[in-house]
Amino acid sequence: MSKGWESKSVEDQMETAQAAKTSKPAAALNDDEKKVQRERDGLKLSRAYVLHQIESSTNERYTESLKSALNEIDRKLAGLGKLG
Repeated sequence: MSKGWESKSVEDQMETAQAAKTSKPAAALNDDEKKVQRERDGLKLSRAYVLHQIESSTNERYTESLKSALNEIDRKLAGLGKLG
C-alpha cells in the first residue's frame, strides 16, 4: 500500500473499530439490533469509500454523482440513528 492512501476518515474508522473490540459491550444485542448494527457499519464503510472517491475525482459529473450517493448514505444513517 502506498503512503498517504488512507484518508483521515478511514484511519478514524479503524481506530473506532479497534476501540470497539477492546471495550466490552454493555448488553448483548438481539437479532434486530445486530442487523441494524451491521447495516450501520456497512453504510459507514460505504461513506468512507465515497468520500475518498470524491477527494480523488477529477471529473465534475462523477463528483456530483458521488455527492448524491453521499447524501443518500447520510440519509440512511440518520434513519438508522432514529431506530437505535
